[in-house]
Amino acid sequence: MSRLLKFNRLYFILAVLIFAIEVLIAIFAHDRFIRPYVGDVLVVILIYFAVKSFLNAPVLTTALSVLAFSFAIEGLQYLNIVDRLGLQSSPIATTIIGTSFAWIDIFAYIIGIVLVLLFEKIILIRNLKGNV
Repeated sequence: MSRLLKFNRLYFILAVLIFAIEVLIAIFAHDRFIRPYVGDVLVVILIYFAVKSFLNAPVLTTALSVLAFSFAIEGLQYLNIVDRLGLQSSPIATTIIGTSFAWIDIFAYIIGIVLVLLFEKIILIRNLKGNV
């Protein structure tokens, strides 16, 4: 039986790279496509890789958990949680939690998780071919 807590260098490197891309998007992309949509696709991928960096959990379980977490955050945006908690002047809170609900964000999260699952499928196929 494998350990649940296990460091994975590949996932960690991917998480750091995507985090760097997200920071660059936040600093330099002030448009209506890259920042809102590509950023949302990448954020679920970032969370997935960050979790898999330290947890040896099944791919589908982790992917669906990240998706559920993302939906929950979007739900909190729908409830205006940042305003209700009095954090509207906090740039950290407004950046991490967000301030406005959008159905398109839900779609972006789904696209991100589909990309994660495709990535994992490609890795699995390569590993199987390498072991034959």
